[in-house]
Amino acid sequence: MKDKLTKKTTKSQKVLGRKKRLIIGGVIALLLAMTPFLFYLYKYAPNNSKTWETFLFTIETKSFSNAQNFIHALFTKITFVVVTTLWFITAKHWWKWAILIPLIMFLFQLLTVINYQTSYIDEFDFWYSLTIIIPIIVFLIWISNELNKTIGDLDLKDEIEEELESYNKNL
Repeated sequence: MKDKLTKKTTKSQKVLGRKKRLIIGGVIALLLAMTPFLFYLYKYAPNNSKTWETFLFTIETKSFSNAQNFIHALFTKITFVVVTTLWFITAKHWWKWAILIPLIMFLFQLLTVINYQTSYIDEFDFWYSLTIIIPIIVFLIWISNELNKTIGDLDLKDEIEEELESYNKNL
């Protein structure tokens, strides 16, 4: 009786796991499919006003010449942040941490667009993000070296085993 209950629980957990993965995959696919629409959302903003009023929200631009320029800059950065974030979250390789480098840079650029007191955009963001990027690069170099050592050790072990097998066959 207990075995049947365990099998049913395991089977229902697998079904729930598949449903959860399907929902998460659907959300990711939807976000990726929406990115071109986000990218071109600026075309709907007025290009002769510093304010964009809709029934959902009102956006007032401070340092931009018009709402269309602000929305273009804002959603260009949001699009890149969304795509690189999804790439980082879904990547399964060891080098996925390298994706953090452009992601951090895009986040800094997004913050400069949002910060209305900033008079520059995309000029110094790379230099500010270096404080975060450099430790990531050092970490990636260290991981790469460790993996190369491990792979080299495994290759050497395989060569030694092959040599021993061929030596044992010749005896």
